[in-house]
Amino acid sequence: MEQHIFHGNISPKDIANSLVAEFNKGNLRAQALGDEDNLTVQIATAQFRSSGGQTALAINIRRISDGVIVQLGQQQWLGVAASLGQSAIATIINPWNLLGRLDDIAQDIENLNMTERVLQMINQVASLAGAGTHLSEKLSRLTCEYCSTANEVGIPNCIACGAPLGKAQPTTCPHCGWVLAQDEHFCPNCGKAI
Repeated sequence: MEQHIFHGNISPKDIANSLVAEFNKGNLRAQALGDEDNLTVQIATAQFRSSGGQTALAINIRRISDGVIVQLGQQQWLGVAASLGQSAIATIINPWNLLGRLDDIAQDIENLNMTERVLQMINQVASLAGAGTHLSEKLSRLTCEYCSTANEVGIPNCIACGAPLGKAQPTTCPHCGWVLAQDEHFCPNCGKAI
């Protein structure tokens, strides 16, 4: 399950409404289920679609203390693979069959890119709302380990006692927004190098 965290003034409803508006058309159907703080968007091919194989994807969007966490399930693609296989067999039998399967092939290729399109839409909505994978102002405070005074992130020394704050400075993964410790070189959430 792929997971992304967006910090800022964004709600699950903002993302869910945008996904439903973008994907509830053509051969796809989308719906949002749940409550205001925990929504699941289901995107699937329509039962009576005009072309292509079946696919489905579920996206869970949950409110956290300062933003949202988005979890993408694994896309079901066996129906798309079966449709592409059917196109290949029909073409082997008679190359002219390819002309009759062009709509199916185009729809199957578009369906295979669904996860990327969903992520692009989520990133666009987050960006428009001023949210991102970086720590927000609300979370950008750290506590001095010597005197417990709250300090702004980025300052080198505690404003109360002058102790160095370098080791306490938080950072986030530039790929998914996961909060990281200073000594981490790979994100424990997405596994990408920092």
